[in-house]
Amino acid sequence: MSEGEFPTLATARVAIVGLGLIGGSLALALRPHCATLLGVDPDPQARAWAQRRARFDAVAADPAAVLPQANVVLLAAPVSAILRLIPRLPRWVRGPALVLDVGSTKGAIAQALAQLPPPLQAVGGHPMAGKALAGAKHAEATLFQGAPFALVDLPNTGPLARRLALDIVAALGAHPIWIEASAHDEAVAAVSHLPYLLALALTLATPEEAAALLGPGFRSASRLAGSPPNLMADIVGHNLPALRRALARFRQSLAKIEAALENPSARAALFAHGQQAHTRLLARARQEPPLLSKPS
Repeated sequence: MSEGEFPTLATARVAIVGLGLIGGSLALALRPHCATLLGVDPDPQARAWAQRRARFDAVAADPAAVLPQANVVLLAAPVSAILRLIPRLPRWVRGPALVLDVGSTKGAIAQALAQLPPPLQAVGGHPMAGKALAGAKHAEATLFQGAPFALVDLPNTGPLARRLALDIVAALGAHPIWIEASAHDEAVAAVSHLPYLLALALTLATPEEAAALLGPGFRSASRLAGSPPNLMADIVGHNLPALRRALARFRQSLAKIEAALENPSARAALFAHGQQAHTRLLARARQEPPLLSKPS
């Protein structure tokens, strides 16, 4: 494949499949950087938003109506929908193109993307950004700024596709991190999916009689419980092995806390250890290099 055949971001005809919070935010952020912006969503309200606010060149309910025009395809649908879409892409995308997903788990998606034939090139992706609110009406062009953006190198990822994926991440204002699909899923089980389950458990364990005393502590700790339930059920269902391991580690931590509660010195020591661990985690997050070398 020659340099002239593969798009740059400036010449890209970008199709975003899925115009919810993430897809809508991608559209707002990328509109100034690409030549053409196309949208696909079965929801008429999402398509109306796209035409009204994001200045799409074309929007359709049927992928077949716009994907033949695209040379960059961003899959921003739920994980199950992405997995249904990937095998059909070769019917619609007819020339050299980058396929980049932004699904919340990478294992099954990376396997499916790796099966795409030439001239399609694929990169797995996942921006660590979002809100506990659904829908394009909550989209923001700045949603990804400063956020880590996981990228998964695949057998059909060539250097041009890799460069274009990095250019897209840069246009979003995010920090690219190359990572293996399995390592990604282990990490997000701990830092994204488990926190959702803990927020859910906290919410379900709180009596309604306590509502009058809800303060910032409960609101921040339980915020993720307000996430769209169908979306979270889909995400969690695609990362169960890693999530079970994360839950096991949490149960061990909870057992240590319960054992220390009755002993003032043990309690104080454990709480101090927790504060130190929190400080170290945040410091490590700030110190991580914005770009890791491509996996060998």
